[in-house]
Amino acid sequence: MPRAVYLLALGIFAMVTSEFAVAGLMPQMADGLSATIPQIGYLITAFAVAMTAGGPFLTIAVLKLRPKPALMVLFAIFLAGNLLAATAPSYPIMMAARIITGIAAQAFFGVAISLAVRLTPPQRRGRAIAVVMNGLMVGTLLGLPLSTLIGEHLGWRAAFWAVSAVAVLAALATMIGVPRLERAEGDGGDFRQEMRVFTKPRLWLVFATSTLIIGATFSAFSYLNPILTQVTGFSAGTVPLLLIAYGAATVVGNNIVGRLADRHTVSVQLWGLALNLIFLTGFALLAHLSIPAVVLMLGIGLVGVTMNPAMATRVQRTGNAGPLVNTVHSSFITLGVIIGSFAGGVAIDDFGLRAPLWLGAVLATLGILTLVPDLIRRSAAKPAPASNASAAGGGTAVDTRKHMV
Repeated sequence: MPRAVYLLALGIFAMVTSEFAVAGLMPQMADGLSATIPQIGYLITAFAVAMTAGGPFLTIAVLKLRPKPALMVLFAIFLAGNLLAATAPSYPIMMAARIITGIAAQAFFGVAISLAVRLTPPQRRGRAIAVVMNGLMVGTLLGLPLSTLIGEHLGWRAAFWAVSAVAVLAALATMIGVPRLERAEGDGGDFRQEMRVFTKPRLWLVFATSTLIIGATFSAFSYLNPILTQVTGFSAGTVPLLLIAYGAATVVGNNIVGRLADRHTVSVQLWGLALNLIFLTGFALLAHLSIPAVVLMLGIGLVGVTMNPAMATRVQRTGNAGPLVNTVHSSFITLGVIIGSFAGGVAIDDFGLRAPLWLGAVLATLGILTLVPDLIRRSAAKPAPASNASAAGGGTAVDTRKHMV
């Protein structure tokens, strides 16, 4: 695997850590910005909405640049937003900072994934995407607890300064270690070609699968803390350890999926959704039992967001590997986060803490249904069995296979 792919993962780690930092610093930030806890929660929502709505437009703006300069511009915008967050004197300024960093982070995801694909042989692209997305998984595993730890001991602003330092390190590493490539005119580097691919109806169905996979997972993940404490009965001090275990499961699952994504793209997603449906349903039924709850929670970690390499591979095969397609795909992934977390909260208000798990099961089922056209298409494209070919005669068998394809 090219070294540059790992450097791209470092950049994503910095941005994901910035995204998640607010979740672990809510009380301190509320005090420091004279805001309420719900208002601090809106900073998380603003980051996600900015990623979804603004990321593609920033990607369009950097399409005329070569990949490496584009990454440096995105690092600069992200760093400016993160420094603004570290020094924000008021809540409105912090909100502006979150919007800036969210837009830059989403565009960086798209450009980084596109570049990783270009740096890697076709047969290893799924693995390359998995390596890049390990920045996301490790950000979940380590970024949130580390930023929380820094914030608790040195203040919440120190956490954002630390993220800025990591971003500078990642930018310098990218400047030194990522090779200089020209724009990929034949692979989505041209704006018109990038836009033309969005006329494919099948691409939107593929986007929908990704949204539902992530929505199913985040409907549960967003509320693991209250479920584990109030339903399962774990102490508040135990939950961070369980979340670290969950993060470790995502790292393991991401690397497994990365090795399978190239050859079994649709099958991996089908099995992932089916297993997630089982784990979510089991968790909803057995959340009051500690051991089954932990096992099922780890299962969700193994097969939830870890579908990213297969999701990205399917999107690129349906559309192209260009930065804009990857950024729009990331926006649909973020939309899944918004749907899962928001609808899960509404479900809790009406039906209790197990409701997000049932909601996740419903979304996973819908995700399976979006795969049906691809499964039918793949089944129709299979060559006729050898016995049928012999019975029909050689020429007829060839004609039949052509017709089926």
